[in-house]
Amino acid sequence: MLKKVFGSRSSGSRPNQPRTVIVVSGLPRSGTSMMMKMLAEGGVEALTDSIRTADEDNPNGYFELEVVKQLAEGQKEWLANADHKLVKVISALLEHLPPEHRYKVLFMERQIPEILASQRKMLARRNETSNVSDADMEAQFQEHLKGVKYWLARQPNMEVLYVDYNRIMADPGELVPKIVDFLGLPLDADKMRSVPNEKLYRNRAPSS
Repeated sequence: MLKKVFGSRSSGSRPNQPRTVIVVSGLPRSGTSMMMKMLAEGGVEALTDSIRTADEDNPNGYFELEVVKQLAEGQKEWLANADHKLVKVISALLEHLPPEHRYKVLFMERQIPEILASQRKMLARRNETSNVSDADMEAQFQEHLKGVKYWLARQPNMEVLYVDYNRIMADPGELVPKIVDFLGLPLDADKMRSVPNEKLYRNRAPSS
């Protein structure tokens, strides 16, 4: 079991038939919302609701589906409408996706110091604090990611493409063709390339 460290197109598929679901995953603040927007702009239908709206932390929106957070409690009926559609599932919940379906997972990777900086700013804007040090949180994230990748590599129903957030912000043209090829869909690559916004890359790791 993975260790948790943090809290329209009709497919025509019958309920008992396996579906192919496109999943964007990763740690919180790793660029998952940006990837959701890229794929939505490219032409993939996203499963979202309007419960969590855009704010200063995510000006382009969160692209979330609230019921996904209840996967661990067995809430999976929403997958009946997910064939060849897009949904965001944080890394801690991947293990709860029903094994009878197929998944194409785009897993966002970002330098952890940047993730921590982004989380600190989010907490500050909400007048919240964390009692976990950055060093301890980074160690927990590293352990979690190691477990997630080990688990993903052993799932016969999951194909995974790891996407480097830092690289895609620097040069989206380099990685967009790989993403399109991985999904095997007729996506609008130009619209996808237009999404990464240098102005929204506000938490950078220090240059070595």
